[in-house]
Amino acid sequence: MRRFAIFILTHGRPDRVMTYRKLAEHGYTGATYLIIDNEDAQADRYRAKFGADRVIMFDKKAQADRVDEANNFDNRKVIVHARNACFDIAESLGLTHFLELDDDYITFLYRFGPPPQKGGNQKGQAKLIRNMDGVLDALLEFYDATPCKSLAISQGGDHIGGFAGERMSRKAMNFFICSTARRFTFLGSINEDVNTYTRQAMVGDLFFTFYGLQLNQEQTQKQAGGMTDIYLKMGTYVKSFSTVLFCPSSVKVSMMTSKFSRMHHTIDWAATCPQIVPESARKGTP
Repeated sequence: MRRFAIFILTHGRPDRVMTYRKLAEHGYTGATYLIIDNEDAQADRYRAKFGADRVIMFDKKAQADRVDEANNFDNRKVIVHARNACFDIAESLGLTHFLELDDDYITFLYRFGPPPQKGGNQKGQAKLIRNMDGVLDALLEFYDATPCKSLAISQGGDHIGGFAGERMSRKAMNFFICSTARRFTFLGSINEDVNTYTRQAMVGDLFFTFYGLQLNQEQTQKQAGGMTDIYLKMGTYVKSFSTVLFCPSSVKVSMMTSKFSRMHHTIDWAATCPQIVPESARKGTP
């Protein structure tokens, strides 16, 4: 029997856990836990605000000693350790499935409309989710019916340039449905989501993003706490290059051009994923 809860990963901003309130506004009625670390000076404020039974603390240094951070810095102001700790926390709570969310989400949306056509509706339409329980049940049903390691939903940037419809892609960011029976390890102190889904794809693991649903979050580097300090210190080049360290044969750093151009990772998926030759191609097969 499936036992599920949502984990909100947060650090140093107990008064700005927007995701907690937004989940309720969008119709979620299930269990929610706030995951903090033992280096958080605001731990008592979290417990006072949300209840001690809903705030779970993990040993950050112990997690850091278990993961390849892809650097030799002594800086643990990153989310990767909380992401990995969630598997052990879920097991300790008797959960079979869990969802990892950041603390700064402001809306959850349906995305729908016709596929992009020349001269037609390129942006599609969006509508607020009001039945988050039902949406999560559907996502979990799909997850259980597939061998994927983690299942995500899209972000606003995924829809730039045209509506994606019900298409899926091989990545997972900011929204991770996971199972204690399908463990994996998040890698790298920064860009940990991209590091993980590319490196794991190289050994055949599946990560999916479903484009028929979308989350929106506050703009990175515009709010205090969380990962903002590390992003500002390291910059987008170092952030993107960490994925090159894990997948040097298929990932590079290049310029992403938009209103505000910046360095970003570029993934060659044909070189990242195993190319499986069908049995029918075997020499001598009738």
